[in-house]
Amino acid sequence: RSAIPYPADWPAVLGAARGQTVYFLAWGGETRINDYIAWAGREAKARFGVEVVHVKVAETAAVVSRVLTEKSAGRDRDGSVDLVWINGANFAAMKTAGLLWPTGWATRLPNWRHVDVAGKPTTVADFTLPTDGMEAPWGMAQLTFYADTARVPTPPTSLEALADFARRHPGRFTYPEPPDFLGTTFLKQILVTQTADRAALARPLDPAEAQARFAPVFAYLDALHPHLWRQGKVFPATVAALRRLVADGETDIGFTFNPGDAATAVRSGELPATVRSFTLAGGTLGNTHFVAIPFNAKAKAGALVLADFLMSPEAQAAKQDPNRWGDPTVLAVDRLPEADRARFRALDLGAASLAPEALGPVLPEPHPSWTTALAAAWAKRYAVR
Repeated sequence: RSAIPYPADWPAVLGAARGQTVYFLAWGGETRINDYIAWAGREAKARFGVEVVHVKVAETAAVVSRVLTEKSAGRDRDGSVDLVWINGANFAAMKTAGLLWPTGWATRLPNWRHVDVAGKPTTVADFTLPTDGMEAPWGMAQLTFYADTARVPTPPTSLEALADFARRHPGRFTYPEPPDFLGTTFLKQILVTQTADRAALARPLDPAEAQARFAPVFAYLDALHPHLWRQGKVFPATVAALRRLVADGETDIGFTFNPGDAATAVRSGELPATVRSFTLAGGTLGNTHFVAIPFNAKAKAGALVLADFLMSPEAQAAKQDPNRWGDPTVLAVDRLPEADRARFRALDLGAASLAPEALGPVLPEPHPSWTTALAAAWAKRYAVR
């Protein structure tokens, strides 16, 4: 019989978690996100006696490799990763290789009942792949653009208009270098927009078709690159670097996968007060990001407790606060108890944010195989060597 308490016996989980240390491997590229994780760790310690160690990573793929190495070495218990921030191709890789705890734990957590599965179907389908309860939804993402309206009073609201803006204003736009997740998302936005047969994007990519499928993306980029910041010969490395270019007045338009990001950056003084968010006609890519427990995690009970707390109305409202992170909730706010609904009503999302209903349609992510292949094809064609 397993010594690991099952989520259905929550008091036993809480008892087993007390005193455990959870090694939470999560992207460490944003100070405000790191600060939020530190807050959640302090709360987990105070409420549940769970110590949280945030191990900052540059690429989640490195975490996948670490767990795979441990499995190959026969390390089936006492692994070095207890919880990982994950979605998309990395989830697909871990699920396919049997690197995740396969118990369907996420849908049995106490706070799962608040998740908006009907309104936000990507909470149970990660880049088209069923999550099967192997990861707990943590936040929502949708590609959102922003511009300094002091310099761009009428922002472009289509990819064609964006390309025209770049031609008329050379050097004033760029995007992060793939395989950075945001840079790759920009490529996928072009792919989805330029693909007539969108149903094909939900299926695994046939490598024999990749060149033809990606041709419209590279045709768009070939025309765009000469007009980019530094003529498309150098790209910013991250979302933070992209934001600094706008802040420093080197570029006029940026974008993010967090609809609240611009407002948070304005509040913190990282962006000018004249920055406003905008979106593209026809919709932009959106998804859910998650936390998952590797199959060989040492502190599974502590990981369950932390994952459940991160889904709680209190933690979700704190995360959506632009003064903290500004990351949208995975919960069905209208179905929460009144006191919890009040937490969300009290949030001032700021003038730089779009209201949730103004973000436009969410375009579904392609199958993970498209992401990996598209980033690799981009590198082969454009990467600075």
